[in-house]
Amino acid sequence: MSEGPTEWVFGEPVGVGPWPGEWPDDPRYDPVLLAEGDRRNVVDAYRYWSREAVVADLDRRRHGFHVAIENFQHDHNIGTVVRTANAFAAKEVHIVGRKRWNRRGAMVTDRYQHVRHHADVASLLDHARAEGLAVVGVDNTPGSVRVETAELPKACVLVFGQEGPGLTDAARAGADLLVSIAQFGSTRSINAGVAAGIVMHAWVREHADLGAAW
Repeated sequence: MSEGPTEWVFGEPVGVGPWPGEWPDDPRYDPVLLAEGDRRNVVDAYRYWSREAVVADLDRRRHGFHVAIENFQHDHNIGTVVRTANAFAAKEVHIVGRKRWNRRGAMVTDRYQHVRHHADVASLLDHARAEGLAVVGVDNTPGSVRVETAELPKACVLVFGQEGPGLTDAARAGADLLVSIAQFGSTRSINAGVAAGIVMHAWVREHADLGAAW
């Protein structure tokens, strides 16, 4: 059976069917996918590749930023954060707090994205220091620098709090830099998954080789 779920658009399956003609002589290709077709949520360049081959190629292309999200209240945004981190080729995603999280929003991208668990903020901070990563907290709090004007470190971990309470005191205290997202409406905060996408894209605009994008 194929390793991923079928993509659907307007009730019809998308992707590609069985490989037409002679199969390629390349170990990256998965015989099951070649025979049955590839309906996974992957870019066309990875069609028919095995999951291991996709991960290996992504490891060659991943960026220098990591993403962390606190999960002390079963935050439902984590799947979205993981999916977005995969889209921007984050080095790794760190789940802080509860180990279990709802993977539905990730749309199976967690199979291709390295995900690490930390029991608490102190563990995340220790890991960041050991890896030489600057800790960038994202929260609309006094003293934060607008991400629109901030210079984000190239090697860093972007830390996001939960919907509503935002970052914990421990995360704010341990950050080397606090950034906020400019808002102009009446709401006090925006969805954590949306905030993560905005800040990841800010890092990409500043540091990524846009010529290497799909």
